[in-house]
Amino acid sequence: MQDNATEVTAAGIARLAGVGRAAVSNWRRRHADFPKPVGGTETSPSFALAEVEEWLREQGKLAEVPLRERVWQQLAGHPEGPVTALVHAGCALLLIHERPTVWLDVSAGSDERLAAMLPGALEQVLGVNTPLPVNTGTPAHTSPPAHTPALRTPTGPQLLLSAPLLRGAAELAAETGARHTFEFLLGRHLDASPRQYTLTPAELARLMADLAGPARTVLDPACGTGALLRAVDTRPDQELYAQDGAPDLAALTALRLRLQSRATVHAAAGDTLRADAHPELRADAVLCHPPFNERNWGHDELAYDARWEYGFPARTESELAWVQHALARLADGGTAVLLMPPAAASRRSGRRIRADLLRRGALRAVVALPVGAAPPYNIPLHVWVLRRPDRTPAAPEVLLADTGRFAGEARGGPDWQAVREAVLDAWRAFDRAGRLAERPGLARSVPVIELLDDDVDLAPARHLPPAAAADGAEQLTAVRERLGETLRLTADLTPPPVDPAPPARWPLTTVGELARGGTLVLRSGGTGGRARVPVLTDHDVLAGTAPSGTLPESDEEAVVTEPGDVVVPVLGGGTVARVIGEATRGAALGRNLVLLRPDPAALDPWFLAGFLRGTANHRQASSYASTATRLDVRRLQLPRLPFDEQRRYGARFRALDEFERAVRHATRLGEQLVRGMYDGLTDGTVAPD
Repeated sequence: MQDNATEVTAAGIARLAGVGRAAVSNWRRRHADFPKPVGGTETSPSFALAEVEEWLREQGKLAEVPLRERVWQQLAGHPEGPVTALVHAGCALLLIHERPTVWLDVSAGSDERLAAMLPGALEQVLGVNTPLPVNTGTPAHTSPPAHTPALRTPTGPQLLLSAPLLRGAAELAAETGARHTFEFLLGRHLDASPRQYTLTPAELARLMADLAGPARTVLDPACGTGALLRAVDTRPDQELYAQDGAPDLAALTALRLRLQSRATVHAAAGDTLRADAHPELRADAVLCHPPFNERNWGHDELAYDARWEYGFPARTESELAWVQHALARLADGGTAVLLMPPAAASRRSGRRIRADLLRRGALRAVVALPVGAAPPYNIPLHVWVLRRPDRTPAAPEVLLADTGRFAGEARGGPDWQAVREAVLDAWRAFDRAGRLAERPGLARSVPVIELLDDDVDLAPARHLPPAAAADGAEQLTAVRERLGETLRLTADLTPPPVDPAPPARWPLTTVGELARGGTLVLRSGGTGGRARVPVLTDHDVLAGTAPSGTLPESDEEAVVTEPGDVVVPVLGGGTVARVIGEATRGAALGRNLVLLRPDPAALDPWFLAGFLRGTANHRQASSYASTATRLDVRRLQLPRLPFDEQRRYGARFRALDEFERAVRHATRLGEQLVRGMYDGLTDGTVAPD
């Protein structure tokens, strides 16, 4: 039985039926029996999902709704909110994953029976890996830790509201697996609420996990959505510990790890600095992306805490409190890797703690990331690598590295492959020998004594020699020659003059109609895959660059591109459609992308891509929210033309694409030349005459 309390907006109805929002408005005006609003506002009403589905089914408009879309609408419109719904769905998926026969038993029969029997079944599953009991030897000056297990069994009445969602999630899990189903729902929720969460990009999480190295026990004391612990290459004998101050995030992380990881999971909800859930833990590794610039982190009540081994952090130095918490939870010789704001390396209020971390050999490396590596994307964040010293080194050195040169273009993000290679190669060489020969402009190890001045400034760029300038003039000459060649090519590719013509009046069709008729196949980008292959991201498509992303491993079958495919980003409002060629074939399709695979005998891919890029076409197929523009690819239009005529248009669109790529390349070379000239003139390697 579908739950009448689940609500859906007009945009959700449009996605269910595979139409535009204008069609939903027309249905409301023309059909007196269309369901009446049950909530929302006058300008943005919401409707009972059960009534909408029944009406669409009666009208024959619900036949092709993807199961995953229906399940998402049930989650997004849940009366208790999407996070509660996601936790309930995750609990059911965990039961399906670990004890499928138990799920089959409890789900047989009515929703009331399901809600009555499910809590008992969940108790057995959720009780397998509960957080460790709190140590009772709490210092006298602190109150007992105020944390709770991350996962608590929902009650029968709570689950009754979620029964339709749970059945839908189970049906989807039968098709794609419980792991992928949860990742899909969580990914959609995170995409729909970008301002509610500070996410750690998967590539950065993987780099931090690699810096920490192999570990049997790993802790993330500010786990968020679990990205860092998911990046750990787990095995059955490992243990993962997680805590977060937001109970919802702690629960989602616990479910995510239980579904994806082979390790034992211990997760708790609670303020880590004030109420540590794992006070006796001595982990082999700590990974942490702490909240930045917190003033209310517990400065007053934690003044005498034993964790402040390197100095009591100032009220403005919450990040240094997290650094010392991480060190306190490490076993001797264990490694901690933290993402830090760049100000933490140079603020005067933290200089004494930084100095003590250096003197005692606890701080081993500071790596400056490129701009755009993680939110906030306009700041080059740092990664600190620390090790709990089992002895104080006689002449300690610290590794300083700056990967700013690997910043990407526009929204493309950094060149993660180059960042990984540079950072891991420098760190491993330094870790083996205790020092590193200078790598100009990139990395060097600095004797601690050189850093112990009045500022104890650890910003890598201030201590690295500039990139080798011996070939500076020659490099600039080469860039100038390449720019000249590209500009000549651009001039040759410039579209010829056009003659005015009246607007064409073609018969139109939509992508949705072509997909239903079999002329093209429509696929959406995934959230995981079984093989490690390059991933084409929406940033790559928008910037016209090579595949740069990765997908987490899962049971999902990744969508792999083939020559002639057309890829369209669905977020951001840009009029972009990219035809896959030999250079990008074989890449997996990332999130927020839709792939169109036309029948080569009926539809020319360049003709398709060209008409999809029309500004008016995008405008009529887009929906607008307060924070983002989303494209409904099924609503994009193109004319019905004979195949020979399609090829004529396709050839012109292909020429435009070559011109566009040449212009982009010329822009990049021009910027490189200008920057090189400024740098050469200011550092003396280029004469003004």
